[in-house]
Amino acid sequence: MGANDAIQIVLFFGTTLFLLFLGLTVGTTVDRLHRKRLLKRETEFANMLVTDLRTFPGGAETASHATLVMGQVVIGSDYLKTYLAKLRNIFGGEVRSFLSLMERARREALLRMMQEARDRGYDAVCNVRYETSNIGVAKRRRGMAMAEVFAYGTAYRSTELSP
Repeated sequence: MGANDAIQIVLFFGTTLFLLFLGLTVGTTVDRLHRKRLLKRETEFANMLVTDLRTFPGGAETASHATLVMGQVVIGSDYLKTYLAKLRNIFGGEVRSFLSLMERARREALLRMMQEARDRGYDAVCNVRYETSNIGVAKRRRGMAMAEVFAYGTAYRSTELSP
């Protein structure tokens, strides 16, 4: 084994380790920044009443003033998380990196639904439901994992719900 071979091996492993570290750093930073933005936006909607009940407590009949509101998001995983998830599949168990991805997607879809309700002049949403789908894994499991979350509900004006 010559000096050239040793240099090539060091470059190969060095480049691989650098790219893994870069993926970890960038992925973690993007995740952290998105969570921070979500928390900020969630505090802006703290006064909005949102429930999964079919109708609001107290049950006012305001169906003529109600409307469907929706929020949709597609969030992709980074290469490092996808790679680590594939390794995790070998042994089985919970894939926490994808749990984080789904949790962020769910929160984002809910916030987008709430934003649509607010933009239309509503301040309460009932009968909130979620739909999810995995849209990113291509043939032969080559491709990035992506999750779509779709949140929808019935928007009302809470002032119409008061007696």
